[in-house]
Amino acid sequence: MLAAAKGLENKDIAAELGCTPRTVGTWHNRFAADRLPGIEHEAPRGGRARFEAEIIRQTTQETPPNATQWSTRTLAAALGCHHLLVQRVWHDNGLKPHRTKGFKVSNDPRFAEKLVDIVGLYLDPPEHALVLSCDEKSQIQALDRTQKSLPLFPGRLKTLAHDDKRNGTTTLFAAIELAEGRIISDCRPRHRHQEWIRFLKKIDAETPPELDLHLIVDNYATHKPPKVLSWLKRHPRFHQHFTPTSSSWLNVIERWFRDLTQNRIRNGVFRSVAELEQAIRDDIDRHNAHPKSFVWTKKAADILEKVARARTALNKVPSA
Repeated sequence: MLAAAKGLENKDIAAELGCTPRTVGTWHNRFAADRLPGIEHEAPRGGRARFEAEIIRQTTQETPPNATQWSTRTLAAALGCHHLLVQRVWHDNGLKPHRTKGFKVSNDPRFAEKLVDIVGLYLDPPEHALVLSCDEKSQIQALDRTQKSLPLFPGRLKTLAHDDKRNGTTTLFAAIELAEGRIISDCRPRHRHQEWIRFLKKIDAETPPELDLHLIVDNYATHKPPKVLSWLKRHPRFHQHFTPTSSSWLNVIERWFRDLTQNRIRNGVFRSVAELEQAIRDDIDRHNAHPKSFVWTKKAADILEKVARARTALNKVPSA
């Protein structure tokens, strides 16, 4: 009744108290007919306060019998409250059981050593040298749509056919020079150590010959077979620095790959591999016309502390 006196509608009061608008209407009618005596004989049962703790507990500590996470309606049915109350409690406490976040702590025995090495290159690059973050984005598909798309229009989303026609794949080899932000790239049909050596030769040709080159790469087998190591030995200005396993977030080029996928590839239409590769080259040319240097700010000690907390938290989780 106090909420109604403030001008709230029945549906809003119901959402706040965890009941149905019909229940609110019933109490409203009793009060309208008999005023205070009409509602004194049966007090409401506590609404949100009665259910909130249990909603949070079950959401975070239990799962329904036939699903991996609760929905507002299944949890409301289990607790005997209204689904709008569950929705409100989830919103107020930042609970989103239908969503998950990718996460993995590296088990590399040399994790700290590799982390300190790479962060040191980011924060304090060596003199007379360039630091390049390198990787391959493999199996990029040239996808055409089976039907034409409708354009974006006020009040209507752009449409894309749910199925597509596959016209082949390409592998993008890329390196970002961190001091200036310039991209060196090459597209190849395959992803072997031979293609990696060709890319190293391109880096060699497109960088000042008097500078040492420090390449940050992941642990993929392409980067360290005997023929690659032999080539590096003959070119002593090259130095490869390997990221810890399961730590792609430490390699800056991955962020650029993400932007390339989002801005140019994901919703693109490519009738051939040649069209796809041209679109990639156009995006790189646009980037290189106005490159930006990359500035790393996180210290190795801060990262190690965060990883230690994550390991401690994982050790507390019981085995499945």
